[in-house]
Amino acid sequence: MRGRFASPCLIGSPVPNRPDPADARSADWPKAGSAARLHLRILATTDLHAHLLAWDYLADSPASHGLAQLAPLIRQARESCANCLLLDNGDFLQGSPLADWHDATAQGPHPMVTAMNALGYDAGTLGNHEFSFGLPRLMQALSAARFPVVSANLARSDGRPLAPRFAILHRDMIDSLGQSHRLRIAVIGFAPPQTTRWEALRLNGSLTAQDILAAAATVLDDLRAHKPDLTIALAHTGHAGPEPAEGMENAALPLAALPGIDALVTGHTHLVFPAPAMPGELAGKPAVMPGFFGSHLGQIDLVLARNGAGWHVTTHDARARPAPATPRSDAALANAAGPAHRATLDWMRAPLGHLTAPMHSHFALIAPCATTRLVAVAQRMHWQDRLPPDLAHLPLLSAVAPFRTGGRGGPQNVTDIPAGPLQRRHVADLYAHPNMPVLLCLTGAEIADWLERAAILFHRIAPDSRDTPLIRPEIPGFDFDMIDGLSFRIDLAAPPRFDVQGLLADPAARRIHGLSFAGRPIRPDDRYLLATNSYRAGSAVYPGTRRPPVAIGDTPIRDLLAQHIARLGSITPDRGAGWSFLPMPGCSVTFDACPTAAAHTADIASFRPSAIGPTEQGFLRFRLSL
Repeated sequence: MRGRFASPCLIGSPVPNRPDPADARSADWPKAGSAARLHLRILATTDLHAHLLAWDYLADSPASHGLAQLAPLIRQARESCANCLLLDNGDFLQGSPLADWHDATAQGPHPMVTAMNALGYDAGTLGNHEFSFGLPRLMQALSAARFPVVSANLARSDGRPLAPRFAILHRDMIDSLGQSHRLRIAVIGFAPPQTTRWEALRLNGSLTAQDILAAAATVLDDLRAHKPDLTIALAHTGHAGPEPAEGMENAALPLAALPGIDALVTGHTHLVFPAPAMPGELAGKPAVMPGFFGSHLGQIDLVLARNGAGWHVTTHDARARPAPATPRSDAALANAAGPAHRATLDWMRAPLGHLTAPMHSHFALIAPCATTRLVAVAQRMHWQDRLPPDLAHLPLLSAVAPFRTGGRGGPQNVTDIPAGPLQRRHVADLYAHPNMPVLLCLTGAEIADWLERAAILFHRIAPDSRDTPLIRPEIPGFDFDMIDGLSFRIDLAAPPRFDVQGLLADPAARRIHGLSFAGRPIRPDDRYLLATNSYRAGSAVYPGTRRPPVAIGDTPIRDLLAQHIARLGSITPDRGAGWSFLPMPGCSVTFDACPTAAAHTADIASFRPSAIGPTEQGFLRFRLSL
């Protein structure tokens, strides 16, 4: 443990119906003169996605999230508790321009690893996005870590270890009577088994994944020989149903129910758990999910007592502490990340072209959008002169989903680029991930089902209904994959044809109507080439993605987009036509958007939009007439 040990106590706002550990009057927490108890504080981050300093590289302005925003909370929490561990729950290496700059230049250690070394992390695990730059880059980044990074369910295909399956941390800790004890704390980690599918084209078969629950049963059994005093699960997985199922992506609930796990840090779904006034427990075990991008610091406080069988948890408290709202400059992290931060700023500010009119993604989920169309055209142009000769006669289409559409990312999670200079930061805003271009060959039936899969985004709307929420919150906007170049309408009164897993839910259901290309109806047996990305092509969720691609590019789509803009020089936003909803006279729906969307409602005039007012989450709610 770091520094001198002090009297154990907790900080943070009290939660109703739970003992406040900061309150010295609470009988549940150790205090001088009582029987010896040991207070252990677990601090945790998850889904940082390379958000290090409190800076938004896309907006080129300060931000109120990032690891640097959490650093003061981490230091404060350590100062007020003698026995602390700092852990990370995965997806820490990828997801910001800082990480993209490092991948493009490979200059020195990964900035996130440098920062985490500076903060003194005790252990971490791998998330699915750790593999987004490929396995060699991951191993290079981990080689600089001064803390163990574990993974119990991911391994190399050739049998060589990827990472330790668990780590045993030996820590000297002080109890409430001032006595020192050496504890053996086991840390185990898990990632979604779908990782090998999502990153299949990057990994090229180099990684295998085991079911989370099966891997947990094995590693917990193996840990018994090491006799840990406490076992902490770093579970890069979300909260779904409690019933176990093979290959669960979000397995936190049944994982927590396994004997041998004492506390859990969860993540992956970018949510916050527990909410205020909610007990931080899963299956009776203390658990926390501290948001994303450094929005929250997870804090689990355990009171341990010792008996003949060893240490056991007598009382626990878990909470997700929000980062300070005001951007802060943490001196230690600013010093550690300074060179990489400045280089990223220069890289992001590089001019590429000129935008003749504003371009935004406020309404990308309800109408054709200029931001996605620009990416779609860049994808199509890339493949235009690279088509396999035997397939060059087929029509070439391009599929793109929007990345920034509010949702879990919050009301500011939107692309809104003003007219004027187009910089590299705007390209990163338009295309957020390091996906590679992929070319598929699909039938007309698969093209139709591709759009049906995308259309699960919408709630089913009953005739004559009023103010029904349009968007299903459990479906992310980046799954709304529209195909540029096609014309069709979406029937909101029909049930979805597919479920979230891409499985056929209702064979008779059809939401897509009037599907045509160049004025000609698309027939089931027609063949088309479809430009898409490595994430979508490796998903095995969208129709036709279980077959090998026709071709795979070696330049990230974001770079192709930058080259496309630089080649054109001047960009005039073009939303195109493409698709719309079938009319439902007398019906209205609600749609939550960024507040600044109010300045762009002329783009959706056909919906006769009217602002209802702000939501609790800070969105602006609109009423749309169908």
